Amino acid sequence: MSLKEQTAVVTGGARGIGKEIVLTLARAGANIVIADLITEQTEEISEEVKKLGCKTLTQKMDVSKMADVENMVQCTINEFKSLDILINNAGVTRDTLLIRMKEEDWDFVLKVNLTGTFNCTKSVAKFMIKQRKGRIVNIASVVGVMGNVGQANYSASKAGIIGLTKTTARELASRNITVNAIAPGFIDTEMTRSLNETIKQQLKDQIPLGKLGMPEDIANCVKFLVSDDASYITGQIIHVNGGMLM
Repeated sequence: MSLKEQTAVVTGGARGIGKEIVLTLARAGANIVIADLITEQTEEISEEVKKLGCKTLTQKMDVSKMADVENMVQCTINEFKSLDILINNAGVTRDTLLIRMKEEDWDFVLKVNLTGTFNCTKSVAKFMIKQRKGRIVNIASVVGVMGNVGQANYSASKAGIIGLTKTTARELASRNITVNAIAPGFIDTEMTRSLNETIKQQLKDQIPLGKLGMPEDIANCVKFLVSDDASYITGQIIHVNGGMLM
């Protein structure tokens, strides 16, 4: 699955699943644009990418602001002359029960997760259409399919990403652009590591494989979907959840 000479943009690439996606695509030979609001960690990961023999560009970017996104796309094209892969990974949570959820918490999560995915897809698609090729992978979530107590805003945003994925896949297919989504289950990241052992066990009890997923489980699926091996796959939601949802 060589991605040599290809350029990949990863939003939210400074930590967690995004960081693992960055490194996995770089190991496959892709040049990487790391787009994130977190600048210190972004620079650290950029150095790791360079050690893998790939070029990198870091962009401080708020996906919810179209001007930021369009600037990132233009800088990418200026630097690499191509934009072959977009991974819409940036996301936030502000969890609480529906009756306690503030309007600003609802708006913030939808703006970053769903509008951010729309902004990046729209801006990148304009260039991909011209070059008549491209791969877009959106990171959704299992809760966008099954829902979750205390995550009305997050679940709604991820369900919206699933609908957006299917529609953009239909619209862009004639230009040789595939659009797919990955719906992770519970993944071992900084957020889940901060939970106490009782809650962690409760999470594992919901998973037939009996363990949390790892960031590389998601990154390896991303690598497959952006490779030539997946050229006939589009509009699909790939569930990576250890059997939690069947």
